[in-house]
Amino acid sequence: MRALVTGGAGFIGSTLVDHLLADGASVRVLDDLSTGYGDNVDPRADLVVGDVADEAAVREAMSGIEVVFHQAAHRSVFRSVETPLSTDRANVGGTLNVLVAARDAGTRRVVAASSSSVYGGAELRPTPESAPLTPRSPYAVSKLAGEHYGRVFSELYGLDTVFLRYFNVYGPRQRPDGPYAAVIPLFIRSIVDGSAPTIHGDGLQSRDFCYVDDVVAANMAAATAPGPACTGKAYNVAGGMEITLLDLLAAIEAALGRSVPPEHIASRAGDVRHSFADLTAITADLAWRPQVAVADGIARTVDWFTGRRGGAMLRG
Repeated sequence: MRALVTGGAGFIGSTLVDHLLADGASVRVLDDLSTGYGDNVDPRADLVVGDVADEAAVREAMSGIEVVFHQAAHRSVFRSVETPLSTDRANVGGTLNVLVAARDAGTRRVVAASSSSVYGGAELRPTPESAPLTPRSPYAVSKLAGEHYGRVFSELYGLDTVFLRYFNVYGPRQRPDGPYAAVIPLFIRSIVDGSAPTIHGDGLQSRDFCYVDDVVAANMAAATAPGPACTGKAYNVAGGMEITLLDLLAAIEAALGRSVPPEHIASRAGDVRHSFADLTAITADLAWRPQVAVADGIARTVDWFTGRRGGAMLRG
């Protein structure tokens, strides 16, 4: 397989690159290194430093590519509330650039990252893909717009597209630094430091966390499934278990063997109360189900963060 991974220097993208290389694929990475890191990228991959919102850069990177794994994005709900225009440029404009370049290059398939945020806090849980889509943040709107573009490109141009609605991905390489860091590495760093983990709200909000290796497996299933089964569609990708932030914190504390009482602060604009995926469709169409339970995934993540490289990240 000749693969392009946009955002391939980031947490999910670089893990996907590692898997592709292990499978014998030829891999090119397009990343502007604004949130990704060059040392995440295996030197066997061809790293192209460029912005997915730059049409010329995307066209050049697409040359000779069979499958695109489009992971590049501005990922934070909170960041999108603060900077909606830059989120739209990266997520909507960047996705459209990828689709146009793939169409024009004769690329076989685009597998793209979407988000559970498109549901906007659905009342029905577990939530199927048929649930009403009511995004509540500019980030969520941008991800839904990308899905619509993918479906239209399948219908109008015959380009195979599959969008994966990620539910709270976690695992090694997910950074705890920066203003938009995800909750699991933040909790780990706080507990290791002995400082109070921060919880927005009462901590009874729930999420469906999915270990990064399972997300990679979902991408591979989407890349190789027969076109008639999946093209133009969007699928939930999740761990298959609803857990509150308080219970998540307790699991991390158990893995680390220490406990630090949390600090509760105000809820954040754009956040949803509950998120829990129905995995019926992806199981039927792509033969994928998560394999890593939350307790096991947390243990693996804690082991990585308390090791040499992860420990340096916690201290940095």
